[in-house]
Amino acid sequence: MTASQRFVLAVAILSAFVSFLDGSVINVALAAISHDLGGALTSQQWVVDAYLITLGSVILLAGSLSDVFGRKKVLTAGLVGFGVTSLLCAFAPSIEFLIVSRGLQGIAGALLVPSSLAIILANFSGPAQSRAIGTWTAFTSAANIAGPILGGVLVDQLSWRFIFGINVLPIVVTLLLLAKLEPDHHRQPGARIDVLGAILGIVGLGLPVFALIEQANFGWASPVVIVPLVIGAAALVAFVLFERRTEQPMLPLALFRVRNFTVGNVATFLIYGALSLGFFSIAVFLQQVAGYSATEAGFTMIPTSLLLIGLSSLFGRLAGRFGPRLFMTMGPLLAAGGFLLMLRIDERADYLTQVLPAIVVFGVGMAITVAPLTAAILGAIDPARSGIASAVNNAVSRVAGLIAIALASLIAGTAVLDLAGFHRVILVSALLFAAGGLVSLVGIQNPKVPRPTRIGGRRTQEETAQ
Repeated sequence: MTASQRFVLAVAILSAFVSFLDGSVINVALAAISHDLGGALTSQQWVVDAYLITLGSVILLAGSLSDVFGRKKVLTAGLVGFGVTSLLCAFAPSIEFLIVSRGLQGIAGALLVPSSLAIILANFSGPAQSRAIGTWTAFTSAANIAGPILGGVLVDQLSWRFIFGINVLPIVVTLLLLAKLEPDHHRQPGARIDVLGAILGIVGLGLPVFALIEQANFGWASPVVIVPLVIGAAALVAFVLFERRTEQPMLPLALFRVRNFTVGNVATFLIYGALSLGFFSIAVFLQQVAGYSATEAGFTMIPTSLLLIGLSSLFGRLAGRFGPRLFMTMGPLLAAGGFLLMLRIDERADYLTQVLPAIVVFGVGMAITVAPLTAAILGAIDPARSGIASAVNNAVSRVAGLIAIALASLIAGTAVLDLAGFHRVILVSALLFAAGGLVSLVGIQNPKVPRPTRIGGRRTQEETAQ
């Protein structure tokens, strides 16, 4: 990489880092938040899902904003908004205020991820692009999993409120670095924002998730559950129909005509649904049943973080050389094996004999998976549509987590997560991981490598480079 490319990559990683960190750091703080502000499993689900609902709904709109107005402007707006809403969460006086603030924080977070990936795709190409995506994936995925470590220490040593306050300093640093990037391109002539599509998307995602969470309190026959479920489903249908007909859709359905993009997003939905469901349940179980402190629960994931940081870039390069199909198949299957090992965990959850082996196997599987998955999806799309393509993929991963966590109490079968419920959730997570690997095996195609040509019996420069 050139010095300029390294600088761009650093800005892209920092911009997305806070969003990924905040999405996972919350899990180990849920018990402390419930103790201070009240609320049971349903409230804990809402603290997580309020963020995911708005992030998953608005992230598609954010991808369009990135392509229309420029990545730098959108990143700046997202960072400022994320800082302000983080402070609102930190000073929340009630559980209801915190849930609303988390929703606003998700809107700001939605502006960060697609624009950060779009910056990489605009400044890298070929094998260097796969390597850069691998590095970006390593750090953002590590943030996603290392968040509980930092969160646990802050919750036990200071207060759960500090898990939101820590965002401010990295945001300030990122804004200063971002200001040094080259100016954005001019707005595309005639471009507009798909406002109606955004509204339909938010309603279509938000109301069904509300119904899934609240069914534990009201039951499936209650109008409080049925009405939002029906209206949300109708909004989703209207969203798809509208996106097919509008001239400038928020979600260009033509993207799904590309095989690797479509199959890769199906795999993303399964894999990240499993990841979110599993991690949410592990964090709650270890603290509320096994008696771990928030710090101990957070530190259980250190091996996974180290494996992701150390191996993701390597597997990104290997996927660029050999194609992503093998890695997208073996990685999720290995991660599924790690979760199946968690079925050995009992109420004591002994770390060395029960938790650690499962975490290590899972971590290797995720390190094999994440960079090839991202590279396969985004590498299949024209770089000119990189903003919306990365937004779609990130929306899929966040919506998968949103739905999975909303279903947690239904899968567990209890309002309070016990050992039997934990095992049910873990088994479902393992099945989702395995399904993601099998979908990749059947559907992903490795990119074709151009055949070298010979001129006068000598290899061409392109052949030599290969």
